[in-house]
Amino acid sequence: MRHLEGAYALIFKSRHYPNELIACKRGSPLLLGVKELNDDVCNGSAFHDAKFLSKNGNPKELFLSSDANAIIEHTKKVLVIEDGEVVHLKEGGVSILKFNNDKGRNGDSLSARPASVQRALSILEMEVEQINKGKYKHYMQKEIHEQPESLTTTMRGRLLRGGSCKAKTVLLGGLKDHLKTIRRSRRIVFIGCGTSYNAALAARPILEELSGVPVTMEIASDLLDRQGPIYREDTAVFVSQSGETADTLLALEYTLENGALCVGITNTVGSVIARNTHCGVHINAGCEIGVASTKAYTSQIVVMAMLALAIGGDTISKQERREAIIDGLFDLPNKIREVLKLDQEMKDLAKLLIAEQSLLVFGRGYNYATALEGALKVKEVALMHSEGILAGEMKHGPLALVDENLPIVVIATHDACFSKQQSVIQQLHARKGRLIVMCSKGDAASVCPGGGCRVIEVPQVEDCLQPVVNIVPFQLLAYHLTVLRGYNVDQPRNLAKSVTTQ
Repeated sequence: MRHLEGAYALIFKSRHYPNELIACKRGSPLLLGVKELNDDVCNGSAFHDAKFLSKNGNPKELFLSSDANAIIEHTKKVLVIEDGEVVHLKEGGVSILKFNNDKGRNGDSLSARPASVQRALSILEMEVEQINKGKYKHYMQKEIHEQPESLTTTMRGRLLRGGSCKAKTVLLGGLKDHLKTIRRSRRIVFIGCGTSYNAALAARPILEELSGVPVTMEIASDLLDRQGPIYREDTAVFVSQSGETADTLLALEYTLENGALCVGITNTVGSVIARNTHCGVHINAGCEIGVASTKAYTSQIVVMAMLALAIGGDTISKQERREAIIDGLFDLPNKIREVLKLDQEMKDLAKLLIAEQSLLVFGRGYNYATALEGALKVKEVALMHSEGILAGEMKHGPLALVDENLPIVVIATHDACFSKQQSVIQQLHARKGRLIVMCSKGDAASVCPGGGCRVIEVPQVEDCLQPVVNIVPFQLLAYHLTVLRGYNVDQPRNLAKSVTTQ
């Protein structure tokens, strides 16, 4: 381990040492599950003197896994292995050792002697039913349709409507002791990868509006490559569904070294990001097994909208705006149920696009992130080239691609950019573009005069919450395209759920 570099989680077995197993990790997740065969181990049992012995000598089973989803059907009792630790299983006993990683002047370790580790078992807060498909054919389909419930769970206990005389507020317990520090920040830096980055991008405008603090975006790998400046006066927000994303973890280490306040937004209690940040919020979206993130994305946007409400909660001039957003959040699950009724319509659209080689998605303002995420969903599961484009950049290159064959989706729901998107649609239509327009209910005639394009109508919500509604048709489209093209929906080619590659 002292000679290895990078992230890894390794398990070794040798024929020279029967009935023994060795496991170690750095960067990548690793869990040890412990199952008592008569299951009478009390909660919080500890690993004393680096060795866990069955209570009353009862036999047990031990499981090593990178994900709690693989363990939950066997046991809820787990031990989270930390970086630099070695697990030794021998004849039913477990020893956990940690090696000293300090280096001497010549680069050698100062001590080859391992220190024993003592730690209590954790109890997983999930049920076996959460990893079953139920009535659905695929996990991705199940998770798309679970979004009304997952959003309700994300907001439960955090939105306070108050009485007739009390203002509507947001309570984020994990941040309450750090809100003053965040408000005084020089800037807020969102750091993430892939879908998590897109969720942060969707929330950036409302955070800037309500907090008055400059907000910048960083792709984790790019921040590390550039060694971008991070200051002690900054607040860095790390967004990750798993809380174990390798590039985001390295960016977290880099940011901690530079002294910034680190906030974690994850879906996994006990993950590395949850443990190593100063404070944070769990999105509580529930177990997400499909590789293509769906319900975690929408819950991330909602959590970051609530973060914006909490940070800007002391500004009287924005109170009416905040209360309108809180009302919109309460009604959001019902709006998602409404948009899920487009399932058959999106399946019909998928049939029209099944043989296409490429798809462009134009978005602007709040929905630039929707364009990026919608295109990402299509490319990662349907294996079809798709590109999300900022509509304001259309004339600076992308317009050259437009002809009567290339399908183009334009997101033109009612917000501050609506008239600009109408202009985009007119320009694409003039060049005989093959248009699919997503608009608010009742706007079909104004966005597509003469019926020269296909229209997808979605419910209208507060502008900062519209990306949550607008992404659902793209998720349904990507799902149906993948099924119709005969690909594996839940395990896209070359991709995995816990991203540990660099």
